[in-house]
Amino acid sequence: MKKLIMITLATGLSLATWAQEKPQENVRYNQYGVKVNRNPLAVEERNGILVFESPSQDYRLWFDIRVQADGATFFGENKDFDKIGDGVSIRRARFAVKAQISKDWYGELDTDFANGSFELKDAILVYSGLRNFEFTAGNFKEGFSMECTTTSRYLALLERPMVVQTFGPSRHIGLQAKYNWKWLLAEGGIHFQAVEGQETRTYVEDNNKDYGRSSGNSYTGKFVIMPFYEKANYGLHIGAAASYRLPKSDVDPADYNGSRFSTRNATSINRKKYLDTDVIDGTDHDFLYGFELAGFKNGFRFQSEYIGNDTYIKESSKLTNKDTKHFNGWYAQAAYLLFGGKQQYNVQDGEFTQPTRGKSWGDIELVGRYDFLDLTSNGIFGGSGENYTFGINYYVNNSVKIMLNYMYSNNDRYANGKGKLYVGYDVDGNPTKDPTKVADAKGKAGVDYHMLGIRFEIDF
Repeated sequence: MKKLIMITLATGLSLATWAQEKPQENVRYNQYGVKVNRNPLAVEERNGILVFESPSQDYRLWFDIRVQADGATFFGENKDFDKIGDGVSIRRARFAVKAQISKDWYGELDTDFANGSFELKDAILVYSGLRNFEFTAGNFKEGFSMECTTTSRYLALLERPMVVQTFGPSRHIGLQAKYNWKWLLAEGGIHFQAVEGQETRTYVEDNNKDYGRSSGNSYTGKFVIMPFYEKANYGLHIGAAASYRLPKSDVDPADYNGSRFSTRNATSINRKKYLDTDVIDGTDHDFLYGFELAGFKNGFRFQSEYIGNDTYIKESSKLTNKDTKHFNGWYAQAAYLLFGGKQQYNVQDGEFTQPTRGKSWGDIELVGRYDFLDLTSNGIFGGSGENYTFGINYYVNNSVKIMLNYMYSNNDRYANGKGKLYVGYDVDGNPTKDPTKVADAKGKAGVDYHMLGIRFEIDF
């Protein structure tokens, strides 16, 4: 101690100064040379998800990885029509990093590498510092359809119904506010262009650079009532949504200021889009609206939606018939867990989530769905179609699910994929792609077929 005092007197340094300048073993700096705070994290597995969390629970980081391997075979299509090829694919190969940065701030980056193609999914910042409110900025799904916003991890069948695939707004850059209080869920936002992949981004840049076009925007809102929000074993969901949509710049510059609606028949492996309006020239705006009814009790659940879209046409359009185009569709589905499992409903987001299993070895769920879509209206002949789908889901554990689907698809004569697909026979008995030349003498017009599909899924 005497030696320390002598050194201090000789150098003119105080004890406090000496203590501050003494190297500290716990000090750390980031790559930019800035001193950083340190917070020890606990690591654990939660239902198959690796989670890092601080003792205060204010900071939490986890990974969300999803792989879905699909296969499908098709049969029963007319031998003289376009052949449908069987196939396999990696339907989704998702990698996401999610973090609760503090009590009020959350961030997420979600990507997809399915079949070797990169696609950006969610890229968001969320603030939840106001009671019952949540504000989101970035690239995310618009608050519209219940089935559209449900994560693919918890889909009851291999694909979403046609009406949701066609009209569900899915992900766009935007800002959104959500209010959630007991039995009430309300959300609304402004959304701009999509940023799915390189092709979409190139379209946006070309429309901006070559033509000076704005990105376009839409205003979307949703209102949900949940009368039995506090009940764990049963519940009811009643919702309505609307969206006012201006043309966006995330399309081929030649198709700008137009609307196009198309879909596959609820399978990703058959790439044929039988139902397709082609580009509707001179769109002023689209008005999208939807209604939802769903519920559950113990191992049973049902879900249904009606979605309509009105496309308003400018007087400058090249179309002969400039009347508003009315397109619509709906679906209804039900599911039941056979071995004592229970359906789970997420009140915060107004959608179904992962069910609990009734046995140590898992549980089996039976699912049935009917869906219909009509894309023909006032001079636009996009066709109509319906699907009958039945599924068996085996929930092995928290991470593994095996799905088996059978589907019968029935399309009308106008569902010819913009004139590319055969839909019937003419008066001479020859296959024709022109619905106006189909003669009923050879039987019902339109493409009908059956599908058997399977999915092996792991989430971790």
